[in-house]
Amino acid sequence: MADINGIAKQFVDFYYTTFDSNRANLASLYREQSMLTWEGAPIQSATSINEKLTGLPFEKVQHKVETLDAQPSSPTIPSIMVSVTGLLLVDDSPNALQFSQTFHLIPDGSSYYVLNDIFRLNYGG
Repeated sequence: MADINGIAKQFVDFYYTTFDSNRANLASLYREQSMLTWEGAPIQSATSINEKLTGLPFEKVQHKVETLDAQPSSPTIPSIMVSVTGLLLVDDSPNALQFSQTFHLIPDGSSYYVLNDIFRLNYGG
């Protein structure tokens, strides 16, 4: 299998740079069978996921990745599970939010698409 850690890092760098600069450009990473679970709410299809991401109620956002773990997810196809934790700076708030996000990447030609995407804010208790 290819260097999954390198692939995962390249994907995560692209995903969050794009999310932070122009969320609409993330649409190409999803397919009609893709599913996003956003804070417990399931959303299916590239169109619906793009509408959710572009409709989020903030102007500016910056992701700071703290951890990234990757594993192969199938013995027969070179798919990858990617788990990310980090900090989220929204608009001009000085208070960072902790988040976790998990991606299931499926090969598509020479790149990958997101089949599954699970996002959660992690609140301290």
